[in-house]
Amino acid sequence: MRIDLHTHSTASDGTDTPAELVRNAAAAGLDVVALTDHDTVGGHAEALRALPSGLTLVTGAELSCRLDGVSLHMLAYLFDPAEPELARERELVRDDRVPRAKAMVGKLRDLGVPVTWDQVARIAADGAVGRPHVATALVELGVVETVSDAFTDEWIGTGGRADVRKHELDPFEAIRLIKGAGGVAVFAHPLAVKRGQCVPERAIAELAAAGLDGIEVDHMDHDAPTRARLRGLAADLGLLTTGSSDYHGSRKTCRLGEYTTDPEVYGEITRRATGAFPVPGTGGHPRP
Repeated sequence: MRIDLHTHSTASDGTDTPAELVRNAAAAGLDVVALTDHDTVGGHAEALRALPSGLTLVTGAELSCRLDGVSLHMLAYLFDPAEPELARERELVRDDRVPRAKAMVGKLRDLGVPVTWDQVARIAADGAVGRPHVATALVELGVVETVSDAFTDEWIGTGGRADVRKHELDPFEAIRLIKGAGGVAVFAHPLAVKRGQCVPERAIAELAAAGLDGIEVDHMDHDAPTRARLRGLAADLGLLTTGSSDYHGSRKTCRLGEYTTDPEVYGEITRRATGAFPVPGTGGHPRP
């Protein structure tokens, strides 16, 4: 089985619609794909309607968190999307995205960049607007060469000249909410130092003690020594280890299935989940 447990669609900051994403996942030879848009489940219904035969969909979301001033992301799998506490927190984060993006546009204009809110809104379309959309605007304007080049101190990297703080969950609270909604919590790319400051390993141990299920190890932003270090840490803490592409369509260079999760780990994730269950494809026919 080929299992990719971290992807994004136009419901947040990917470039594939949810329907395109599941079709592309099947074409890439995946057996299982998780749709984990940022702080939203808005793409799940479309993905389920389009789900091809032979592909199973794992519903999820990537929750924005902050610990001691450091941003981090928590992958939530197979939770009940209607559970009110977690739904309310997702809404708070989503509602903060537009004011934050507008504030970043203002900061960039103060720095002499001729970016406009209309440009960023056009790029985001119906998705949950975020920094990648602002970064894409900077690419369009020729300010930076790639989206990744915008995520620096000079521009919109964490703590950068044009960065703006957003509403983010405490990760311990995120774990509590995910578990309360019957889901499984996995810390996304925990040592992706190229993205900015990361939490120390002792914090991962504390999160594990609070109920964290696993850590994402095999990821494009982890080099081989980092992956080995994370596997050792996971073994010491009794955590599951996952692998995934963090696919964003054409917005990033990673390919669907570039990194994958071991079938035994996937099986354990599905065993632990009680809020929702993986959905096998029926050939892309509309569901009632």
